[in-house]
Amino acid sequence: ALALSSGEASARLVQDVDAVQTLFVRLSAPWALGAGAVSAALLAGMASPMAGLMLLLAMGLSAAGSVLIARRLAAPAGREVQIATGVLKDRLTALEAVSPELKAYGLDRWAAGEAAQAAARLDRSQIVLSQAGGWMAAWQATVTGLAVAAVVPATLGAALPMTALAALAAVMGIEAAAGLVGALQQNGAAVEAARRLDALASAPSLASSPAPSEASLVLSADGVQMAPPLRLGLIGPSGSGKTTLAERLVGLRDALADEARLGGLDIAGVAPDDRRPLFAYAAQDIRLIDGTIRDNLLLAGPAEDGALWRALEDAALAERVRADPAGLDARVGPNGERLSGGERRRLGLARAYLRSAPWLVLDEPTEGLDPTTEAQVLTALDRRLKHSGQGLIVVSHRPAPTQLCDRVIRVEGIAEDGKVRLTVTRQLAPV
Repeated sequence: ALALSSGEASARLVQDVDAVQTLFVRLSAPWALGAGAVSAALLAGMASPMAGLMLLLAMGLSAAGSVLIARRLAAPAGREVQIATGVLKDRLTALEAVSPELKAYGLDRWAAGEAAQAAARLDRSQIVLSQAGGWMAAWQATVTGLAVAAVVPATLGAALPMTALAALAAVMGIEAAAGLVGALQQNGAAVEAARRLDALASAPSLASSPAPSEASLVLSADGVQMAPPLRLGLIGPSGSGKTTLAERLVGLRDALADEARLGGLDIAGVAPDDRRPLFAYAAQDIRLIDGTIRDNLLLAGPAEDGALWRALEDAALAERVRADPAGLDARVGPNGERLSGGERRRLGLARAYLRSAPWLVLDEPTEGLDPTTEAQVLTALDRRLKHSGQGLIVVSHRPAPTQLCDRVIRVEGIAEDGKVRLTVTRQLAPV
């Protein structure tokens, strides 16, 4: 899921889920067709057995033609609709994220053109899908006419009311296939939606793997066993793999074999769900929900207001929140747009502080903060760690956060086998 943009993920969680939900309705279509076929054939057979047989043949022809049209036209168009919807949402989300820059550089028209291009792709696929539905409806109408034309002569010699009944049965029988036709038209979209949702949620199954019994950590390239309350700093140039290593540890990315050991177990063999309880994580790119300060803090888990305020104090954000008349119930806007960049980062820190876990993992915790605020945050962090006994893993380009650390390891880059390359730059006795 980390490989997907928020727009694409949103499309999969909304449009694709809606498409898959039609499966439960479509499952009844074959049964409805069967019931309609039997009923119509029996009614037509009352006029003449040949009329019943001709109607069954016409219904079979109707179903076969509808399946062929669906496979050739409707299914590809349905798949394209789901894909194009994701592309459109992805493009709109990306453009919305940089809307101030687009305005500043006078790229409004270009952005509108990019969005229109993605929308045009969706429109084309929807038109093709509608055309496929039209062809299926036309085929149904044609077969209905053929069915009546075949059934009525087959009742030659029967009473006129029975002939009329057979004709009505022919229309009813073909109409019974309408549910199948609609299901076939939606089938391509549903199959593609299921595939996309599976890709969004799929992960290697480690359900039977053992869970760590304790929180010791060994980075294989380093070889030293670490455990809370030790504090570890990860430094290195941009793109060297610091964040990648942190995300592998906390279970946001697939871990590699022999890269690290957690609780004495190879981390690649520990299910992400068993790794995550050992870490409280504040990401480099802070994401906030469109709710209140309280809503965003409580993502870490249930907590009393007193704990929320203590976390805000330690993140040097309590004064800002108290200044708002709504306090903890102040809204932050979509992705925290009512907060400054530094305030969003500190709210992310406060959220991580609220999660009770052996390790606290902070990715660039003071990036964008002025020196005074940075000093306040780090002083409070040092005090909080001494009180809680948590271990610390901090990723930072700035020297101040790593001054809190017992050990500092430099991430040199990612090797050809995908593992990070490490060099110990400072090692002190654990506090």
